[in-house]
Amino acid sequence: MNNSPLPLKRNWILAALMLTMFLAAMDIAIVSTVIPQIVGDLGGFKKFSWVFSIYLLTQTASIPVYGKMADMYGRKKILLIGIVIFLVGSAACGASWNIESLIAFRGLQGLGAGSIMAIVNTIAGDIYTVKERSKIQGWLSSIWGISAIIGPALGGAMVEYVNWRWIFLINIPIGLVSVVLLMMFLKEKVSVIKTKIDYLGAFLIFTTLTLLITFLLNGGQAWAWLSFYSLGLFGLVAALLCLCVYVERRAESPIMPLWLWTHRPFLGSILALMGMGVIIMGPETYLPTFTQASLGIGVTVSGLILASMSIGWPTASALSGKLYLRIGFRNTAIIGAVLVFLAAISFLLIPYPQPVYLLVINQVILGAGFGLISTPVLVGVQSMVDWNQRGVVTGATMFGRNLGQSLGAAIVGAIFNASFSQQVSEAPFDLPEQDGNILQMLQTPSLSAEAKFFLKGAINTANHHIYYGMAILAVLTFAAIWLIPKKIQTKEESN
Repeated sequence: MNNSPLPLKRNWILAALMLTMFLAAMDIAIVSTVIPQIVGDLGGFKKFSWVFSIYLLTQTASIPVYGKMADMYGRKKILLIGIVIFLVGSAACGASWNIESLIAFRGLQGLGAGSIMAIVNTIAGDIYTVKERSKIQGWLSSIWGISAIIGPALGGAMVEYVNWRWIFLINIPIGLVSVVLLMMFLKEKVSVIKTKIDYLGAFLIFTTLTLLITFLLNGGQAWAWLSFYSLGLFGLVAALLCLCVYVERRAESPIMPLWLWTHRPFLGSILALMGMGVIIMGPETYLPTFTQASLGIGVTVSGLILASMSIGWPTASALSGKLYLRIGFRNTAIIGAVLVFLAAISFLLIPYPQPVYLLVINQVILGAGFGLISTPVLVGVQSMVDWNQRGVVTGATMFGRNLGQSLGAAIVGAIFNASFSQQVSEAPFDLPEQDGNILQMLQTPSLSAEAKFFLKGAINTANHHIYYGMAILAVLTFAAIWLIPKKIQTKEESN
């Protein structure tokens, strides 16, 4: 792309990018809200977790492939293909006739979402300068917060007044508007370099990541970590990973170049966002359960407490530009890691039962830390490379964050379940069967006041153990950020 769009055109392109990101963000928030109604209609309660898992799996595994394709064929074409795949998947989800068909179509949706996650941030890096990108990342980050608030309310309204199928069908008009805006205003001059396409590398990377995420999502849940299935799958992933390295090292134009993992700025950035992705899953997964079960707060308020993280995130992201231009990308991200550590420790110091306003303040600080990590790290690696490598590095960092979230779901679940189960096994009186539903345990009619008090305390303790883990992971994320050089030589170019 040789010329930057005019300011007016850039505004329309940004609107299209925000609408596109809204598709992926809203889908996650809204499906989580109405899954009980979906399962009630389609059946298959034991399989419903795959409605989320398959989406995350195909999205994460496809991100590196889309990033490379964007460098080879241009951003616009690959993003439009991804949006179309997402919309086709959405329409198919709305027409699902059983839980198995819904799971399959959610996988198709995830394939489209992989393009959105990889390419939206790449285009933002193309059309805005290093100085401008922090503000733009703030706008894009705000979409996740808006979705976290609107999604549950919209999902509830659709279930009550229309039908759960409309949570998928509503994506179609939004997606079509973004397609029209992109076709009208995003102009690219792409010089396609003739090179041998790394089909084998793409297949191996997608397969390896798919199996790795399957291992992370099912270990300790569908089967024990040390079971034959886990060990066998882990061995297969390790073997495929070695084969990937072998193939990518010899490929003319590799899907995931090995310099991403051997150069400190890129390795540190990917690991930092991976660490951040793991930490995010602490509050994302268990804070609503904790506030509802242990504190007795309603569903809506607990959702707003979680969403308050989105106040600090886009605000800090938008303001980070002034910081990283003055003190550098690494130092700005280090401040973010320190804020995340302080937020984790601060939660541990809040007396039980925790007041709502203190939980909200803690979430805002945590979000600010994430904003100061994610934006400088992403803008930093984007600024180090030319146009024809920006898709690869953006895709690699987004992949790192998504993989971290998959890993985080396994780690956080293991911490909470181990802590809670240990406490329940040592209870001085009989408790109802857990069956994985803590809220159901607390609602058991025969449960005594003493037992209820004990369970709420056990949930609080287990949640504290998660925040201890988050503090440790914040230190590891700090170490990853330290790998990034203090000074980065940027490559400003006319796009």
